[in-house]
Amino acid sequence: MDYRQLFAQDNEAVLERYELTMERVKAMEAEQTVAAPFDAYFKKTGAFIRIIGELSQKVEKGRYRALSLEELEEWNRRLYEDILPQNYETSYANPAWAARELGAHMGPVLSYLYTEIRGEIAFAVESRLTEITILNELFIQIYNLFEGEIPSVQEVKDIIYWFNSDYTDLTAAYRIREQLDPSLSFGKDIVMDSDLKDLRYLYYYGEYVSEEERKLAGFLNSLPQETIDRMAGTYTEGYRKGFEVMGRDLSKKRTVAVLYELGFERMVKKAIENFRALGLEPVIYRTAQWSVNKNPNRKRGFHGTSPNRQYDYDHRFDSALYMKKGFTDRKLAVQRTAYETWKEQAGDYGGPALIETFGEEGFQPMNKPEAFSLSEKQEKLTIACANEASQVANQYIPGEETSFTIIAFPKPSIGEHFEEIFEETIRINTLDYENYKKIQQSIIDCLDQADYVVITGKGDNQTDLRVKLHCLEDPSTQTNFENCVADVNIPLGEVFTSPVLAGTEGTLQVTSVYIGDFQFKNLTMKFEDGRVVSYSCDNFEDKEAGEALVKQMILKNHPTLPMGEFAIGTNTVAYAMAQRYGIVDKLPILIVEKMGPHFAVGDTCYSWSEDAAVFNPDGKEIIARDNEISILRKEDLSKAYFNCHTDITIPYRELGEIYGVTKDGRKLPVIAGGRFVAEGTEMLNEALDGCGG
Repeated sequence: MDYRQLFAQDNEAVLERYELTMERVKAMEAEQTVAAPFDAYFKKTGAFIRIIGELSQKVEKGRYRALSLEELEEWNRRLYEDILPQNYETSYANPAWAARELGAHMGPVLSYLYTEIRGEIAFAVESRLTEITILNELFIQIYNLFEGEIPSVQEVKDIIYWFNSDYTDLTAAYRIREQLDPSLSFGKDIVMDSDLKDLRYLYYYGEYVSEEERKLAGFLNSLPQETIDRMAGTYTEGYRKGFEVMGRDLSKKRTVAVLYELGFERMVKKAIENFRALGLEPVIYRTAQWSVNKNPNRKRGFHGTSPNRQYDYDHRFDSALYMKKGFTDRKLAVQRTAYETWKEQAGDYGGPALIETFGEEGFQPMNKPEAFSLSEKQEKLTIACANEASQVANQYIPGEETSFTIIAFPKPSIGEHFEEIFEETIRINTLDYENYKKIQQSIIDCLDQADYVVITGKGDNQTDLRVKLHCLEDPSTQTNFENCVADVNIPLGEVFTSPVLAGTEGTLQVTSVYIGDFQFKNLTMKFEDGRVVSYSCDNFEDKEAGEALVKQMILKNHPTLPMGEFAIGTNTVAYAMAQRYGIVDKLPILIVEKMGPHFAVGDTCYSWSEDAAVFNPDGKEIIARDNEISILRKEDLSKAYFNCHTDITIPYRELGEIYGVTKDGRKLPVIAGGRFVAEGTEMLNEALDGCGG
């Protein structure tokens, strides 16, 4: 079935309304009924909607994909030029400019409206006329309000609030459906039906396409099929192994979410074939377009390089405009209904398979007072809503029945050695499973004797942490640490545990670390009883601005978080590669966490599935699946989870010692002077010695 046929009935039902909105917006061009300075705003936004009308018409008549590469590039420029960095300072999408032009209070509200309307790009290429229509109607309703006397800001806010509340049964419900329903095949059809050597396909998505995507897709086209098969095979086999090592039944699942960035389609196509051979039909969906569905800390779904990361940052909390208890209650009710509607698909869902990228320069955001931010009350409301939404999702997609996998590759922006680094990354992603399993078991055998572990930094690194371990009642059958090789987290190379919070304390510091799109400088966090009590970073001269960034990106706006994981990375080969090319500060946490000890704040590694027994390859059960907070699920589920898990790694070069301490005070060295010293781990130093790291 043609993907568009799924929406044919909806489009037919809304067609008259859609055409009326387009006619009305076109008429605005000649009208002089709105006073300055707002007339310029409405004419500019109306012009963008008319471009969407042109695009939608080309898509519906099959003309868009018939365009030449040069014509598609021109369309992409028209759609995105207004928010590119060189134009953003005088764009209504910029809340600071909108505030200057339209007023300190009205400007940011209308900036939100323009930004939301920009989501029509995706709706046009996906032939979803209903979404375009309701956004156009919202725009017209607010335009009508400005004809005559200028309305109050509250009047405009009220319209926006009720729009978002009333339409959650479309916006929030569709977001759940598109993550579960494989028949929504827009992205999948592009991958499977396009000639991937013809780079015009990149423009079919409607996403911003930069030189980055073109270079990446071109590079993958240059690789032999054997290499593509190896990349895709590592990725899909990691997913399969995840079910195997967790003791979960993959045969009960029918779908897998394949998440990637534009340019990886050749690998994704092979991965789809592999997943189908496993009995899984891939679900491929776009990153969220509606503000009601966006996560301010990440993009989930296919997407291209951001046309402007400052634009994304400025609008990360647009939900503050309508975030009230009534709205969250309404959204949660809609989500429950949506999961019930799609419960069969939810039961089939096996979990996500994610392809991450790295290589972009660190983003230094500018905090603008004109941009929306959540009040303390709204932060609490958002957290409570997310917690309850996770509980609802877990009822239909139990965590103990699913798995996942993540793999990462570099982007061309990593520099002149891109192709070499890409080849090295493939090698790192396929290191010998058996060798690392034995080495990591040596570390586990050492630390299973310990009561707690001490981690210290060296040089300028002031880390000094004590991590309390669970008591093993039967060391012959129990262990604290999971022996993590190449399955869900690729590449291989770590042992990890969920610490006991009482007795876990001290200072964690790292000079540079990437969390999402942000490069944190001199990140420092202090722990007492396993919980964060203070934090800072040097990203801004203003100390409070640095604290706010840490709270947003790492604590996810919680006042504090527990240490949910302590791990020791063993992938010294990855570290040596990073040192050799000078890209340590460009690697994603997925790889960096394997290059030294790392600590996660938030939930444990076993959140939502703590009661499912997990075993290491040696047959011992990993008993450190809970802590003092997660165990509260047995009394009050709302107190047990934070719905976040953020890793922070200390690189080997900043590391002093890691050693366990037994109850009788004996010291059990694992790392000293940045080198592995535990018996059986000596091979890991070969890569370190070779890079001088």
